[in-house]
Amino acid sequence: MSSRLCLTATLCAVAVLAACTTTAPASAPKAETPIAEVERFLTGYFTSAAQAAVDKDFFNIELRIVPIWSDRKDGPWLYVEQADARTPEKPYRQRLYRLETRGDQVLSHIYTLTGDPQRFAGEWKKPQPMGQAKLSDVELKDGCAVFMTRTPANLYTGATAPNACPSELRGSKYASAKVNVSANLLESWDQGFDANDKQVWGSTKGAYKFVKLSAKP
Repeated sequence: MSSRLCLTATLCAVAVLAACTTTAPASAPKAETPIAEVERFLTGYFTSAAQAAVDKDFFNIELRIVPIWSDRKDGPWLYVEQADARTPEKPYRQRLYRLETRGDQVLSHIYTLTGDPQRFAGEWKKPQPMGQAKLSDVELKDGCAVFMTRTPANLYTGATAPNACPSELRGSKYASAKVNVSANLLESWDQGFDANDKQVWGSTKGAYKFVKLSAKP
């Protein structure tokens, strides 16, 4: 066979092989559900250091949120730990969030830890956070769920139902929470009110602004 015929045969073989191995265009990735997006936005290590640096009425707070109990079907569930940046090993607030889709909203149900919550301090560091905990270790804060709605600006904004979250802290009768959650910022404004609707605890200037520093706690 001449060199020209050999070259032609080789080129034809390459063309046939390329045609056979060409794959169909990849399908578009599956859209993230709102509840999965909220879980992703909430998960990570947050700090209010930047806000505290310019406004003495806000403290430098560290916030760490990690998914837990992935085998449960009534979630997602999240463990939440909040501490003064000067003493991160001693959280002053520990909560569990359970996310639920309801219509076009995502609800965050709030749970406290029974007994001494400090026994779970630092759970976010473990390979399986809250792996030894049971539902008997937590208690639902009835009426304190946060109802979040997605906005066109890729932000989830929400609040507790009016006057629905009971509280006895510092003489309060009920508490309220307002929340904005996006990919890199969590804004949280907790307030307590007495029987005359007078604010008795919480910020009077607005929400704490927690900047996400890492997607992992």
